[in-house]
Amino acid sequence: MDKNYIFIIIGWVVTIGLLFKFVPRDKIREAHVAFFFKQLLTWLLGLLVVQLGLIEYPVRLFPYANKTSFSFEYFIYPSICAIFNVHYPEKESIFKQFLYYFYYCTTITVVEIYVEKFTNIIKYVHWNWYVTWITLFLTFYLTRKYYTWFFKLKHEDK
Repeated sequence: MDKNYIFIIIGWVVTIGLLFKFVPRDKIREAHVAFFFKQLLTWLLGLLVVQLGLIEYPVRLFPYANKTSFSFEYFIYPSICAIFNVHYPEKESIFKQFLYYFYYCTTITVVEIYVEKFTNIIKYVHWNWYVTWITLFLTFYLTRKYYTWFFKLKHEDK
């Protein structure tokens, strides 16, 4: 089996493990809201980025169905965002909240740089690591805003 597909499988297994370990049973519904909203954002933005020729995914699942990475755009990023939201430090200072964003965005960006450098899963064409970091920050922020809006609305109805 190609090392690229092994790396994709490892990404799926690690992500599933992270979901089981870090999403408490009482927060599964909250995790779903964040997951699906992030999935909506990454689906739209991922297609746009690929169609504009900014990023290529030479090795991917479902190569005839879609030019984006199903694994990253539809599962891994949304899963990490779900974990991000259920553990968000709501009552902490703005500085600690920013550090929380910084930690998640930086960790994902570093992993993506490694994947881009050492595999054929992703190739930057007209893209840089800092664009990845900024787009991650913005999509995490938008997802967080949606998440808080959705659940604030739900709690007002009770």
